[in-house]
Amino acid sequence: MAKQYWRPGNMLYPVPAVMVSCQRPEEKANIITVAWAGTVCSSPAMVSISVRKERYSYDILKETGEFVINLVTKKLTRAADYCGVRSGRDVDKFQEMHLTELPSQTVAAPGIAESPVNIECRVIEVKPLGSHDLFLAEVTNVTVEDQYMDEKGKFDLNQAGLIAYSHGEYFELGEKIGTFGYSVRKPVKKSKGKNVKIKKR
Repeated sequence: MAKQYWRPGNMLYPVPAVMVSCQRPEEKANIITVAWAGTVCSSPAMVSISVRKERYSYDILKETGEFVINLVTKKLTRAADYCGVRSGRDVDKFQEMHLTELPSQTVAAPGIAESPVNIECRVIEVKPLGSHDLFLAEVTNVTVEDQYMDEKGKFDLNQAGLIAYSHGEYFELGEKIGTFGYSVRKPVKKSKGKNVKIKKR
């Protein structure tokens, strides 16, 4: 198997492409698309986003200490791309992309109503790293779209048509190939209409 050795670089793909909304008091809300976002802790629920200092949203995020992460679906891909290449200094991204501001419960910044999940965040630390600063934040509230709740009250997020970003391209999530822990579960076989576990000897 042939391999090539490259200089250090960011090759951890795919990653979620999310739209982060933020707002200064008495100013219009803005959206920045972020590909470097992730979960860092489950209890308390915490996330991080990395933003370049020259981006228009950077100062808003640092001054307000608040933002909303909005998950992106196939239908929102064009809006996500636009919000990543246009500056809020020049355009009103909510207006240009026909997006609706969704009032948040715990932060002043609005979410995006068209997104299936809105994650309200409060910054607890800004860590300079080099080209980007990392905003470490605690999740203070989550809003989910009713249409993805099933009859048992389970949130079926994977039916929303989420997208991923990989090496400069957007992809819709595809076929499910497993579930968490499936590699260690005991195999199941069907017998006379019933599921029967196969016992190991």
